[in-house]
Amino acid sequence: MAASYAGQRKPESSFRKDAPITFVFLEVFGHEGGIQSYVQDVLRTCTTVQAHRPITVLALRDGDRPPTCPWGHEIQFVGFKTRNPAVDRVRMMSALWQHLRATHPGLVVCGHINLAPVVGLMAWLLRLRYAVMTYGKEVWNPLPLVYRWALRGASQVWTISRYTGDRLCHNNKVSPQRVYRLPCMVDGDRYSQGTASPQLLDRYGLAGCRVLLTVARLWVGDPYKGVDMTLRALPQIVQHYPTVKYLVIGRGNDQPRLAELAASLGVADRVVFAGFVPVADLVEHYRLADLYVMPSQEGFGIVYLEAMACGVPVVSGDADGSADPLMDGELGWRVPHRDVAAVADACINVLAELDVRQQGGEGDRRCDGQWLRQRAIAQFGQAAFGDRLQNILSSQA
Repeated sequence: MAASYAGQRKPESSFRKDAPITFVFLEVFGHEGGIQSYVQDVLRTCTTVQAHRPITVLALRDGDRPPTCPWGHEIQFVGFKTRNPAVDRVRMMSALWQHLRATHPGLVVCGHINLAPVVGLMAWLLRLRYAVMTYGKEVWNPLPLVYRWALRGASQVWTISRYTGDRLCHNNKVSPQRVYRLPCMVDGDRYSQGTASPQLLDRYGLAGCRVLLTVARLWVGDPYKGVDMTLRALPQIVQHYPTVKYLVIGRGNDQPRLAELAASLGVADRVVFAGFVPVADLVEHYRLADLYVMPSQEGFGIVYLEAMACGVPVVSGDADGSADPLMDGELGWRVPHRDVAAVADACINVLAELDVRQQGGEGDRRCDGQWLRQRAIAQFGQAAFGDRLQNILSSQA
């Protein structure tokens, strides 16, 4: 049975309203990725819902604040990246200790489990409250004792999804009453419905095709994004939809294996590996798709929200954090993530439902792009995210 999380109940008491907040991260700007995007959303929203509180951010693997920093000058940002990672760690820990002693913040937010033992120790020595942010696989399994100590000593543990929270609590003996759920946010202004770009259709050879889409980093060390399962499902999908093509966005050292797999299955001409696409250009790529498919194992899966905000129906795995963005199937199709037949059947069914709608029928509501977008933004847009974060930062665990 799923745990009951503290973040879902009414706050019992409040922090001192003017107490500073300190965030400690491994990285905020160094790479484009789901965690980095999530962290930036947290910080940006924090400047709005907690505007009265001084906010400081320390980031181990970042240099100076980039000129496109999304929160202006409301946050004091300190990066420590040089050419010597070992020296960087010493410099940041020293700076953090001095900062905590000088400012005595009302809450120290540790942005990754790898930093939690040191942050927890400093907070314990100075009798400060601290929170630990968790995302997915890094806390799904039993952790070494020092990390469990840090989690159990935290006033709050922020988790990105129910699935991550459940596994975290069960495998690391953390009380659900300390766990606060803060799902990802989707920017409805950036991700919106629109017509497919003729230039992109021409670039990728997608004109006149039914398009499946996946956006994921293609790493050998993380093969469970479901790209291989979708490739294996393509021959069956092609039998029903001969014009189907599969657009894969993302880069990584697993791409050669995936390309070889497509060739061995006889569907190489049906697959387009587009490589890296900047965040600013993603919306135009989502608009190319008839269906977003990623039968994966995710801590949450912000890409599902991005697709839905663009009015694109989605297929995900059924045993991971994607239950949250898909609202347990209300907003999309969930399938066993390593079951090729199930992936193929889901894709075929969604494309058939889209056909019904294009022919004037009602079809499955999950294929109604406007309804899908409205529901996704209502549940996971900026306003909902701000309310959840305000609730957490105002709660006394």
